[in-house]
Amino acid sequence: MLFALTAAFTLSQAYRTVGAIMAAPLQNDFHLSAQALGTFAGSFHFAFGAMQLFMGIGIDLHGVRRTVLTAFPIAIAGSVISAMAGSYGMLVAGQVLIGIGCAPAFLVCTVFIARHFPPERFAAVAGITLGLSGVGMLLTGTPLAWLIEATSWRMGFAALGSMGALAWLLIWALVHEPVLPGGDTPQPKESMHEAIRKFGALFLLPHTAGIVLLGCVGYASFISLRGLWLGPLLMHRHDFSLVQSGNVAIIMSIASQISAPLFGRLDPGPASRRKWLVGFTLLMAALFTVFAFTHSTWIDVIGPVFIGLLSGYLVLQYADVRNAYSPAITGRAMALFTMSMFMGVAVMQWFTGTVATYAAAHGAEPYTAVLASIAALLAIGALGFAWLPKPPSQP
Repeated sequence: MLFALTAAFTLSQAYRTVGAIMAAPLQNDFHLSAQALGTFAGSFHFAFGAMQLFMGIGIDLHGVRRTVLTAFPIAIAGSVISAMAGSYGMLVAGQVLIGIGCAPAFLVCTVFIARHFPPERFAAVAGITLGLSGVGMLLTGTPLAWLIEATSWRMGFAALGSMGALAWLLIWALVHEPVLPGGDTPQPKESMHEAIRKFGALFLLPHTAGIVLLGCVGYASFISLRGLWLGPLLMHRHDFSLVQSGNVAIIMSIASQISAPLFGRLDPGPASRRKWLVGFTLLMAALFTVFAFTHSTWIDVIGPVFIGLLSGYLVLQYADVRNAYSPAITGRAMALFTMSMFMGVAVMQWFTGTVATYAAAHGAEPYTAVLASIAALLAIGALGFAWLPKPPSQP
């Protein structure tokens, strides 16, 4: 069942990283500025993040299977609209629909793991799931670049929509709701009002602020590079072809696939986990800083691979969130964390698009400005996570 759910998560990973390979063709067809490109990429993540509240409530009230089967067809419809888009507005609308449809894909996996695996195995199983889902990022590397060069970017959306339909059928055929301990005892159903009130109550807990702040920048930094800026950077700085850029993207994706299960296995436990999160986030900020201010072809190729290798440390924050809230609100706690991650991606991609446009207008190298701003946001997130209140059960 987890494998079937991971199939939808894999497609979600593919959708959120198409921008790095489609950026140049879309700029040529629709005459997009860097800011418009950032808005295009961010629209998926904004819709994805905004829907987490409702997806978390849906999972807690109606279960994993019903929630994902109801939502995912919207992503397939968004693929069709994107493939047929005749204007920039229609293209963004398609991305919004894809974001809404994919909204539960990540959450159902983490909630399923939290509910049906022992707590001490959470980080390891989540890491394996993240690694498997990284196949979606492999699809949007060299294979997507080859398909676009051979046909067009429209065929890329059509292919992803077809694979999304297959993933939906796999979930429909294989996933059911396992009986939890005490599952034979009738449980009172919450009303929607009660569910929303309990979700809102998470924001009143002092330790939520630090979790949300770090959640907003960690994954966003990786996806902003892999899912938006990597292709344009290599093509504009070093005259790489689309397929050459796709090759670098696929190596970065493979590195991230290796990294997530590795960090899941290396989880140090509650006593040291938060220190690891702060330290690795600051290390990521340092890597982005080096990447920003050097213009060597080798560094611009190897830098993303190192960032991919490091990105797996983010799986440790899933375990941190899992331990920070009571089991009764696991779905909503994971939804809040996921919301912070993907709203962070949306804001970072929009913000870096604005930074790139501003830098270019003032004669500065836009990619230096983009990467330096990502490094600064990572440092702010790490320091805020370290200084803000911790969960009561953690040191």
